[in-house]
Amino acid sequence: MNAAGASSTGAPIRVLLADDERLVRSGFKVLIDVEDDIEVVGEATDGAEAVELARATRPDVVLMDIRMPRLDGIQATREIVRTQGLQHVRVLILTTYETDAYVFEALQAGASGFMLKDAGPAELLHAIRVVAAGDALLAPRITRRLIAQFTAERVAARAGEDRLAVLTRREREVLALVGRGLSNDEIGTELFLSPATARTHVSHAMAKLGARDRAQLVVIAYRTGLVKP
Repeated sequence: MNAAGASSTGAPIRVLLADDERLVRSGFKVLIDVEDDIEVVGEATDGAEAVELARATRPDVVLMDIRMPRLDGIQATREIVRTQGLQHVRVLILTTYETDAYVFEALQAGASGFMLKDAGPAELLHAIRVVAAGDALLAPRITRRLIAQFTAERVAARAGEDRLAVLTRREREVLALVGRGLSNDEIGTELFLSPATARTHVSHAMAKLGARDRAQLVVIAYRTGLVKP
């Protein structure tokens, strides 16, 4: 049992499952129930129910399917992110679909992570812990290629310099490396900084640019033209 992902209060990470397939929910629940630091606090069968249960249970992480009746996962994510009192909730999108549009739309809606359903159990548990800690996580197979391709096609990089003017030179360097998919440790190595200092620069860039999390920093890096596909 690994308690590394537990919250700063020592309480387990509270997870809401949202998937219209009972077998999928059951599989996730069995996987999570054996972990000391993660617990399932609710199960939703569609997007609308996911929003209702998020308001009722106030989870740390929502494992959100995309294709669901009544309200799809992307719309449900948007509703949860916009709901007052749920600012701390992180949404981890889970899907069998590996299309560019879903990745971009999920990030735009406010998702903090994007995993494919064929990920292994260890990958999924790691993703929950990473997202609960406030970081972003995208499935390795879809990270830079999909964000670069879809963002370049969909979004013009106008007014990029104006938006980045609030950043220091070092923060711009860090943002560019975040956009390339580097972790704090990798950014530190690249710029000869400690991981803690790299994390501080990431946090400052996030605050100045109004980014909810690291995933949105990646989008901003491409939208402003700081990182080229």
